[in-house]
Amino acid sequence: MLDPKNNPDWKIAREAEKHMKTVTELAAGLGLAPDELEPYGHFMGKIDQARVLRRLANAPNGKYVDITAITPTPLGEGKSTTTIGLLEGLGKRGVRATAAIRQPSAGPTMGMKGSAAGGGLAQCIPLVPYSLNFTGDIHAIGSAHNLAMTALTARMQHERNYDDEKLLRLSGMKRLNIDPTAVSMGWVLDFCAQALRHIIIGIETDGRRNDGFMMRSHVDITVASEVMSILSLCRDLADLRQRMGRIVLALDKSGKPVTTEDLEVAGAMTAWLTEAIKPNLIQTIEGQPVFAHTGPFGNIALGQSSVIADLVGLKLSDMHITESGFAADMGFEKFWNLKCRYSGLAPDAAVVVATVRALKNHGGAPAPAPGRPLPEEYTRSDVGLVEAGLPNLLHHMGLIKKAGIPCVVCINKFYTDAKEEIDAIKKACEQAGAVAAVSEHWEKGGEGALELADAVQDACRTPSVFKPLYAWDLSLRERIDTVAKEVYGADGVDFSPLALEKLAAFQKREDADRLGICMVKTQYSLSDDPTAKGAPKGWRLRVRDALLFAGSGLVCPVAGDISLMPGTGSKPAFRNIDVNTETGEVTGLF
Repeated sequence: MLDPKNNPDWKIAREAEKHMKTVTELAAGLGLAPDELEPYGHFMGKIDQARVLRRLANAPNGKYVDITAITPTPLGEGKSTTTIGLLEGLGKRGVRATAAIRQPSAGPTMGMKGSAAGGGLAQCIPLVPYSLNFTGDIHAIGSAHNLAMTALTARMQHERNYDDEKLLRLSGMKRLNIDPTAVSMGWVLDFCAQALRHIIIGIETDGRRNDGFMMRSHVDITVASEVMSILSLCRDLADLRQRMGRIVLALDKSGKPVTTEDLEVAGAMTAWLTEAIKPNLIQTIEGQPVFAHTGPFGNIALGQSSVIADLVGLKLSDMHITESGFAADMGFEKFWNLKCRYSGLAPDAAVVVATVRALKNHGGAPAPAPGRPLPEEYTRSDVGLVEAGLPNLLHHMGLIKKAGIPCVVCINKFYTDAKEEIDAIKKACEQAGAVAAVSEHWEKGGEGALELADAVQDACRTPSVFKPLYAWDLSLRERIDTVAKEVYGADGVDFSPLALEKLAAFQKREDADRLGICMVKTQYSLSDDPTAKGAPKGWRLRVRDALLFAGSGLVCPVAGDISLMPGTGSKPAFRNIDVNTETGEVTGLF
């Protein structure tokens, strides 16, 4: 293997790809029958989950482990890398293990964070097809979502143009009387295109009325689409189809919801997803099987690998590792109180990923910025800064304890970290009653993750009682208040008049006690202020809006100034990506 200290991820991946297993070899080693695999080329494939789950219906589940983290810096703290490194470490120990990660969005891949393939000697391959087009799932999600908006806006135009009810009936439509000021759904695009956050559509030219219905609209990133949440939470195709029909796009002029079923488009939307519902199979650079299914962004979306991938992984392995987006206050909280409720699964342990770099940031060091040299605070030993940032780690460890399961802290060690800094973290974890394992998977692959692999296996042998944070018979406002106080450490919640109005309307729905709370909040702080580091005290959560995702069964309170369409920074990754026209190889991807 190439030395990751001197070689970028794409070069390491290219070298490893010379020796990778074919997808049929990978599937055979996993115990899949030939008719349960659908190859996409030589090295990627889809799994027919319906066949697998029927065949293994009576097989026991393996141990179930979630990977989460402390509040990250803009550089990220290595959850995907840790997920893959742990899988490699378990492989070195001879454990039959699998992992489920979230597939990359083109927004981060072409923006600041790069691909979601991991890094160094703990990454997935084949890197380029996985990162750029993969098996087309995100394209299918975007197509299904935008088809709904196409159906909605076309209906609005036709209802306006067909003033005569007889003509409307002849066209095969019933009048829905959609309120153009109450359209909640927008369009999606899988890039960080901040210029499209607020748009006007249907602009008439030369007085013509056939260019659409003119109104305000918006564009979100595709992985924040409700369709992605539905794909993440559904258990099978029938569940997917039912949820697709419940999506609310707008209100009519009497205030009644207008759904995809009303527009007769839910079936066609589901048709776009018949392949996307199947988990994707790839491998680590050490040859372990990885399912990559559904998308990232635990701050503005569900941000979980899919329920289906976990159901399959638990049947095929003795230990299955799944990944949740961003820190424990965002990703693990949604795993804990949403994903596990919908799946019926209970984890055996959770791993909180921590880095010296992030703890120094929480201790007062300036935030590192992608593409720029690290401030000197990060390049020299400073135990005081690390210790000042420890309250953030301890807060996240406390969330795992509240869930009733064992917590393992993975100290994701960088080769620049000093021993005394690592020792300070281990000491704090031990005093808090948690096991801390140092892992060097980025630099050393599976060999560097043996301590972590052993700690996770030990944790999974510890008796636990997994319990939800709140009862779903509480009102929506009460549940939001519980998350704010118990998870974020807020003193309470301040709701805007708009948020109060929407929550009151959602509470009147017949399915109100079946709607989960999926918070939308900055990932850079426990609070709604991205500059508030550590474990802030004496603050209140500001909820300015609330969104209804009735198909996925979610209410999404929007806190602070966060947007569902991220922006592209001044030093995006696409500036480094090119193609060797002699060989066709893509270079510069990370």
